[in-house]
Amino acid sequence: MKARQLIQLGIPNGPAIQIARKALRCAAAAGLGKADRRRRLMEVIEDPAACLTDLCFGALARALSEEVRGGPLPPAAGVARSEPAPWRQWGDDLEPQSIQQMVNACSLPIAVRGALMPDAHLGYGLPIGGVLATDNAVIPYAVGVDIACRMKMTVLDLPVNAIAGQTDRLVHAINRETEFGIGAEFSRPHDHEVMDEDWSFSPVTDRFKDKAHRQLGTSGSGNHFVEFGILDTGSDFAEATGFDLPPGQYLALLTHSGSRGTGALVAGHYSRLAAAMRPELVRPLRHLAWLDLDTEAGQEYWHAMQLMGRYAQANHAIIHRMIARHLKVNVLADIENHHNFAWKETHTTPTGEKRKVIVHRKGATPAAAGDIGIIPGSMASPAYVVRGRGSEESLNSASHGAGRVMSRSQAKRTYTWSAARKYLDEKGVKLICAGLDEVPWVYKDIDKVMADQQDLVEVLARFDPKIVKMSPGGRAED
Repeated sequence: MKARQLIQLGIPNGPAIQIARKALRCAAAAGLGKADRRRRLMEVIEDPAACLTDLCFGALARALSEEVRGGPLPPAAGVARSEPAPWRQWGDDLEPQSIQQMVNACSLPIAVRGALMPDAHLGYGLPIGGVLATDNAVIPYAVGVDIACRMKMTVLDLPVNAIAGQTDRLVHAINRETEFGIGAEFSRPHDHEVMDEDWSFSPVTDRFKDKAHRQLGTSGSGNHFVEFGILDTGSDFAEATGFDLPPGQYLALLTHSGSRGTGALVAGHYSRLAAAMRPELVRPLRHLAWLDLDTEAGQEYWHAMQLMGRYAQANHAIIHRMIARHLKVNVLADIENHHNFAWKETHTTPTGEKRKVIVHRKGATPAAAGDIGIIPGSMASPAYVVRGRGSEESLNSASHGAGRVMSRSQAKRTYTWSAARKYLDEKGVKLICAGLDEVPWVYKDIDKVMADQQDLVEVLARFDPKIVKMSPGGRAED
């Protein structure tokens, strides 16, 4: 694989390129086909900490982990503030590395305020579950690799007992109407007005528009999913959401996906561009390189991010539309939200001044007063429909899920499918397919996470997954 191709995938230019090439040669000698080598390479790029013991890719994972992990800032960090901008965390059991990443992010000269959600864990630059307000600047890696990764739920006009009585029909609808996995696409692309927009303003969106079109309506890999389940609504649900659904149980469809391969390419391109424009950044800050919004590069990324947001929304819309059409049912309610994005908002600065800032929510749910969002657990634990309380301390944010407690490689070494299947049977969950690194035990207790953020959101409804499909293996783009 050429250096240019490796850089486009997210390998930093330098020694890591040769390490990656050596890993690919090792994998080829071990009998892995081209597609499997690429898939494994993407897993290492997206989650190096999970691949440290891999026979062929371990050296690359260790090299990338040094890039990601960083550490405390050295005394003469140059561009860093003398003291970090104020920030607050929710939850008392967060890993030290994610906390240090939050401190590093708040040490940027553009940082205004920060917050760390109770599902936080290690990420590129900003931790997943990190929220950062900046002054007129956007950080591509603080938005995330999977731009506009999001949740969507539709309540369907089907009886709840269809979960048990029409299982095969529901499974067939998922299998027929979406595709899973890295690179998954349709030979006959779906139509959507987002593809009629101008994609030519950025070299990345211009070049990969056709790829994006073919992937429209696909579900990705890793922790992305499509689920049928039972939604139990509370007394405030109808008033809060505007949908005429009295308290009770309903059959619902829940999806988690993002902007697919094109979104990852946008993230990689502009992250490298930002890093090239900030050569003065020391290693702990390297993945926090920013683009000023009054520059051409900053505006180009901002518009590309917005387009990827509309594309991700269209991606979910097609999945839900096609499944509802397949089942010949009506949609009674529709709820959705981003959780990898940046917004222009007005917030209070540490000095008490209200001003416009750029709020990055990397794996965090918007939770301004009245905002409706979805916070999932795992394939065997509930998701919650919530209403934001508008906490200024959290920059109007909440967690985006339960948060991992175990790396993917450790999960594969620790658990077996026989134990997982037994547990899922006990929970009444039919799993179509997933990777072993997504079994329920790799996630925090979602109810503990929700308890840690009672001041950020209130629960309106509970969704219990009953039929679940994920990619058979691989890594999500977020």
